[in-house]
Amino acid sequence: MLRLSKLSDYGTVIMAHMAREPARSVSAAELADAVGLAPTTVSKVLKLLTRAQLLGSRRGVHGGYALARSPEEISLAQVIAAVEGPIGVTECGAAAGLCAQEAACPSRASWLRVNRVVHEALDGVSLAEFARPAPPPATPVNLAAIHPGGGHTCAP
Repeated sequence: MLRLSKLSDYGTVIMAHMAREPARSVSAAELADAVGLAPTTVSKVLKLLTRAQLLGSRRGVHGGYALARSPEEISLAQVIAAVEGPIGVTECGAAAGLCAQEAACPSRASWLRVNRVVHEALDGVSLAEFARPAPPPATPVNLAAIHPGGGHTCAP
């Protein structure tokens, strides 16, 4: 199973929260309260996102953190890479030279293709899209209520 680290998940939660009010500057403590995470965890993630220039920070009374660009200009891939490092399903997909088997691996080219597809998919989702509320789940249709007797309605 492919799975992001908890810090990457927290990074997306924090960034999505900030994307809902992109012009607003917020403190680490305010963010921690808003997203329900420990202040130390939020501070750690904020430092990573700031280092990657996805957030800007200001000290002082009116300080805090704010998005460095509009949510439409930040991709989910950028957020994940800021926390995780290069995105890769396998070690050799994240960066060359990490695997001793790389030169003779018969699967490397295929994994590189998979890595590229995953990265492109994440890069194709903007923070603005990611931050939108999910649509409500579809309500199941009770066909027996619509057509008593359970028969189908198509003519023979």
